[in-house]
Amino acid sequence: MKVARRLEKLKHLCLFKMKDDESIEEMYSRFQPLVSGLQILRKSYVASDHVSKILRSLPTRWRPKVTAIEEAKDLNTMSVDDLVSSLKVHEISLNEHEPAKKSKFVALPSKGKSSKALKVIKSEEESPDGILMKILLR
Repeated sequence: MKVARRLEKLKHLCLFKMKDDESIEEMYSRFQPLVSGLQILRKSYVASDHVSKILRSLPTRWRPKVTAIEEAKDLNTMSVDDLVSSLKVHEISLNEHEPAKKSKFVALPSKGKSSKALKVIKSEEESPDGILMKILLR
């Protein structure tokens, strides 16, 4: 039974990937129990294995940071805590420079026979938005 549990935990660790909508903190909180579970089953890895696994698990948008860490740091001596701290700092930068999530728009079918999608009410026609609407609807 222990062998089956060990293989299952090992499988989860091998398939571990950070989700696109997940923060570094959330990813790391999912990673820690996998590592702890393997230690309980007497299968442990050195810190450099964990560092490498975390770097490989990051989504594509993290590739420039992964490359920079791999080139600038000695992954054999880097601690997991140092890596996670570095990734959190970079995450803040990514979130600041990322445009706000775009709203999703839904196209609704028109009930009227008019070729115009919207009809501008007289009082709105004279506002800057109303003029813009008229131009767009032509």
